[in-house]
Amino acid sequence: MSNATVAVAAKVSKDDIPFNPKVHYKKKASDWVIDVIIWLLLALVVIAVLYPLWFVIISSFSSPNAVASGDVTFLPKDITLAGYEAVFKNDQIWNGYLNTIIYTVLGTIVNLVVTIPCAFALSRAEFKARRVIMFLFTVTMFFSGGLVPTYLLYQQLDILNTPLVFILPGAISAYNVIVARTFFETSIPEELHDAAQIDGMSYFGYFFRIVIPLSSAIIAVIGLYCFVGHWNDFMTGLIYVTDTDKWPLQNVLQQILIVNASSSQSAASASDQQQIADQLKFAIIIISTLPLLVLYPFLQKYFNKGVMLGAVKG
Repeated sequence: MSNATVAVAAKVSKDDIPFNPKVHYKKKASDWVIDVIIWLLLALVVIAVLYPLWFVIISSFSSPNAVASGDVTFLPKDITLAGYEAVFKNDQIWNGYLNTIIYTVLGTIVNLVVTIPCAFALSRAEFKARRVIMFLFTVTMFFSGGLVPTYLLYQQLDILNTPLVFILPGAISAYNVIVARTFFETSIPEELHDAAQIDGMSYFGYFFRIVIPLSSAIIAVIGLYCFVGHWNDFMTGLIYVTDTDKWPLQNVLQQILIVNASSSQSAASASDQQQIADQLKFAIIIISTLPLLVLYPFLQKYFNKGVMLGAVKG
């Protein structure tokens, strides 16, 4: 029997293993310089994003004269609620809020009811027509009928000056379908469908009892996309709705701003009118964005998870 040659691997010190989390590495001077530069750039980006929002908040509570003279920088000065009082004096603001809530909630529900099943169907390999349908969806991302043909179409459908004009035309988005389809293809194991078939479960049972409970992340992402889109929808009300009682919040706030900026009876000069208009702008920005600022932190974890889950395969 021949002697077997056994190769003994050389012992490797834990200090020689790169990026060992159990080893504390001593940073060089160049590493500290890079870290400082990164933190400085990050701080500048954070300031550039947050300071404009903070400035709008403190300016909405400050007197117009202090804002116009540049005395308001980090804290409000001569605190006043005149801007908010001027906005909320108009009864249309509450009607606009109610309309926006109705349009946003119903529109988001319709978006989810249409988008999620559509994306799931297009993610199934056994659905032979999925590539053709997906191509037709993609074409709509680059070409549209134009404003005048769209208006005539809505007129023929008899949805002008109705809540349906805010809900039905945007019921489905090709981008949202692509995001949701990618999620279903990469994040829902095919073995689950095989097991469901063995148990005699239909496609509807598999979709409602298995896929939907596992898709809370992408549902939250698509829901947030649609919610923000409906809440900030301004052009639909401007073009397709002439009945002021059916205007959403964005159009009501715009009308209030125009009226107060152009025909303010308390203003003695053009500069006073501009100051009042500026304060109204700040108050209107806070009023229109507050619901989104309150909602987003609760959905942030789902937002990040849902977008990134379908990004990496394998």
